[in-house]
Amino acid sequence: MGRKVIGALTTYEILLMLDPEGAESHQDEVIARVSELVEKGGGTWRSHDAWGRRRLAYEISKKPEGVYHLVVFECNAETLDEISRVLKIDDAVLRHLATKHIEGSRTSAPRDDTPAPAPAPAPAAAPAPVAPAAEAEPQPEQAAVATAEEPESDEAPTEGEEE
Repeated sequence: MGRKVIGALTTYEILLMLDPEGAESHQDEVIARVSELVEKGGGTWRSHDAWGRRRLAYEISKKPEGVYHLVVFECNAETLDEISRVLKIDDAVLRHLATKHIEGSRTSAPRDDTPAPAPAPAPAAAPAPVAPAAEAEPQPEQAAVATAEEPESDEAPTEGEEE
């Protein structure tokens, strides 16, 4: 008979953060395993984008860097659950995040070629030192006072009633 379809196919993307100290061959095995699970579950593999090694905002498992991979595929929810289960038990996977892929969107690696901020201009001439004033009289502070207009009558209008 025909192939059993468990659920509707949805397009997902998973961003993987892998251990940078792990062998590159093991990283390739993780990606191959995800691809195998997708195809075994009746889904289709769309793309794999290796983002490379990136510095982390904070250490994870005492590692300051991670190797990022973005994979995009179509599968059913049960297959996605199995992929997440496999990724959770693999020690080479520091983190992973699966999200529904939005058609027409293009998730791409953050760029490193952002322009560096321009250096601050050097002062033309150093200002002459200012001698402290001897016992200057304190200046009174000027306070701005906001005034509100008072309503013409003492009663405030009630709901539904116009002024």
